[in-house]
Amino acid sequence: MHKIFAVALNLHDHNTYDGVYHNQRERHTRFKHNLPYYADAYSHQSDILNTNDYRLNNEFVKEYWKKTDDILAFTWTNGGIRMMKDQIDKEFLDFVPKKLFDFVIKDGVYYCDHHQSHATYAYLNSGFSKSDILAIDGIGAKFRCIFVDKDENIIDLSKELPIGWLWNTMSKLTGFGSLGASKLMGLVGYGHFNQYYYDVFDVMVSGEIREKNYDIHKMIKIGEYGKESLAYTLQKFTIDKIKKHIYPLKTCDNLCIAGGVAYNGYMNEEFTKYYKNVFVPPAVGDEGQAIGVYQHANINVNNYIHKSETFAGKEYEYIGEEKADYKEIAQAIADGKIVGWFQGKSESGNRALGNRSILADPRRKDIKDVINHTIKMRQEFRPFAPAVLEEHYKEYFDTNCPSPYMSRICKVKSNKIPGVTHVDGTARIQTVNKKFNEKFYNIINEFYKITGIPMLLNTSFNCKEPIVEEPRHAIRTFKRTDLDLLVINDYVIRGKNEHIWFTRKKTPCKKI
Repeated sequence: MHKIFAVALNLHDHNTYDGVYHNQRERHTRFKHNLPYYADAYSHQSDILNTNDYRLNNEFVKEYWKKTDDILAFTWTNGGIRMMKDQIDKEFLDFVPKKLFDFVIKDGVYYCDHHQSHATYAYLNSGFSKSDILAIDGIGAKFRCIFVDKDENIIDLSKELPIGWLWNTMSKLTGFGSLGASKLMGLVGYGHFNQYYYDVFDVMVSGEIREKNYDIHKMIKIGEYGKESLAYTLQKFTIDKIKKHIYPLKTCDNLCIAGGVAYNGYMNEEFTKYYKNVFVPPAVGDEGQAIGVYQHANINVNNYIHKSETFAGKEYEYIGEEKADYKEIAQAIADGKIVGWFQGKSESGNRALGNRSILADPRRKDIKDVINHTIKMRQEFRPFAPAVLEEHYKEYFDTNCPSPYMSRICKVKSNKIPGVTHVDGTARIQTVNKKFNEKFYNIINEFYKITGIPMLLNTSFNCKEPIVEEPRHAIRTFKRTDLDLLVINDYVIRGKNEHIWFTRKKTPCKKI
């Protein structure tokens, strides 16, 4: 077996993976997308700071480009290797795959395309023997969007579905900045359909796709029609285009989805109405690409199918003064307390799935405003997700299958959980079973015993920065926000001035 070290050289979300440790750089730099705080506020002044400036990450790129094992496997994004083109063989740069597992290997360096890595990550983690695959995002190397049929043939849909580019462009034009599409999606429930916007979107995607602003952007009349209706119409436009271009390509009952657009929960839920089985992995964006590259190389070089773990960060040891009692913590949440919840290894991806979470009572009508204003310190319209015991999700949500990675948005059937019900009557659900995450299951179950509600409000443990990675990040966030309690592994912290110390547990990982 060859040892493989995988690197994703992206414009912002650089990450590495060695089969055990998923190194998401933003978790350690503490800069969202590895960009300085408030970078988007200056994106209109290119002489000060441009959020597409590859030089911000040049040091990271050079650090990663080290051959440390038998095989160095990599992929890249346009813009992510501008300072390294002289170090990368032209055969890699010119490679355009026809099949999912096409590759190039030369002198111990292995390469697959950006969208191949997305597709591979989703497919191999799904467990499906055959599947259609949609890899869709804003920009890659040779594609913007591909569809892979059950026979692993790649169909280029870059011209037909530049949806990631459109969302990112609209995010910038509406003031949420580059890479702010998730914020724009939070406005979908507040808007109404607008034919003018829809027609403009049609014109934009049918023309030349360029990253820089151009004249047609002036047609977006936000002052006249509003951001909310733009968001709603863009969501409808997205689903309409998906139905038009993806549905006719269906070759089996299974579908895997990856790429940044796969964070669109409305779209993912729509697919469940057309495909029997839909799988969306946790790290669908560029932050998960190194995993896909590793899996791609493993199957070709070692003839081995590697499935990655959801919780693939490092593990930290914390020793506190007071042991955490699950019943007492659950009772505190039922009494209105908001809890920082830090357990074991961190999740891959941008969704907190129970190891780096903020937990609260979903019955509270005011909880969204409280958390947004006093802890997350973000826009008031942005909703929060319910983490529901898998055996109870159909009692509260109108959807036909579990959603373990918080990847789908569906209708809420109950009026008992206003804290996690969006203005349009939907929620981005996470279903939890004991096998997936026992500690998280247990705290939800204790809350269920107390309240009769089998779920908790779950949002990522952060405040205007990436999800916390280490205990010290959690402690800092606890001290500077209105969190009431902090649980780190098996210990609870109550006071903001409490004496705190911790040590890191050694976890097998590849040094870079």
